[in-house]
Amino acid sequence: MEEKNALVVFQGKKIRRAWNNNEWWFAVEDVIFVLTDSKDPKQYIQKMKQRDEELAKGWVQIVHTLAIPTAGGSQNMNCANTEGIFRIIQSITSSKAEPFKRWLAQVGYERVQEIENPELAQKRMKEIYKAKGYSEDWIEKRVRGIAIRDELTDEWKKRGVETDKEYAILTAEISKATFGMTPSEYQKRKGLKKENLRDHMNDLELIFSMLGERVTTEITKNKDAIGFGKNKAAAREGGEVAGNARKDAEKRIGKSIISDENYLEQPEKEKRARLPK
Repeated sequence: MEEKNALVVFQGKKIRRAWNNNEWWFAVEDVIFVLTDSKDPKQYIQKMKQRDEELAKGWVQIVHTLAIPTAGGSQNMNCANTEGIFRIIQSITSSKAEPFKRWLAQVGYERVQEIENPELAQKRMKEIYKAKGYSEDWIEKRVRGIAIRDELTDEWKKRGVETDKEYAILTAEISKATFGMTPSEYQKRKGLKKENLRDHMNDLELIFSMLGERVTTEITKNKDAIGFGKNKAAAREGGEVAGNARKDAEKRIGKSIISDENYLEQPEKEKRARLPK
C-alpha cells in the first residue's frame, strides 16, 4: 500500500497501518500513543505485558512485524489486526478506549461492505485518488488497470502460481517484454523508491500495462498454462504483444511512450493541464 493509504487519523492523531492478508494491520505503538498519550509507547507495552500475563503469552500470535510505508521509506513495526488490537485494548485503562473500539469496528464494517459490494471499494479508491490530485480520465484507467491485474492474478492462482516471488517474476516478464524494463528498473528511471509505479504512469503507460496483462490472461487461458514455467512463457508472450504495439505506436506518434516523469511533486491533474492541447 502507498504511504498515504497507510495512514488513518483518529481524533487528530495519525495511526500507521499495513495491508496484510486482505485486512488492515495497525501499528501497535501508534495505538498505544493515541489511547494513553504515553511519551514512551514501547515502555508502556512492556509494562502492560507484565500486568497481563495472558496477553504476554499470546503476544507472538497477536502481533506480527510488518513493513509500514513512511516518508523516509519502509519501516518494520509491530502490528496487529482489528481482532488483535481489541485484545490489546482490554489491557489499557483509558477513557479513550471505547471510542477507539467503535472506530475500529467502523473500519472493519467498511471492509465487510466492500467485500459484499465491490463498487463501494472502487468508489472509495476513486475518492482517494481524486484527493491526491489525479484527473477523472486517469483515475478511470487506473481503476480499470487494477481490475485487469486482479483478473490475471486470480488466473495465476488457479494455475499453480503460489508464492509472492513467483508473482513478482511473472510481472517482471510482462514488464520487460512491454517496456524493456522490470518494474524495479522502471521505478529507478522515474526516480521512485517505495512508491507504487503505476500511480506515477501517464495515460499511455497505463494503457500498455493493461494491454500486456490482459493479453497474458487470454494466452494463459487459451494455452491452459499450468505451473510456474508455462505461466512464465505465457507472461512473456503477453508482454511481447504489448511491446510490439508500443513500438508501433511510438513510430506513428514520433515519441517514446516510456516517460521519466512522476507525480511526486506535481499532481497528475496539474501536469495534464499544462500539456499542449
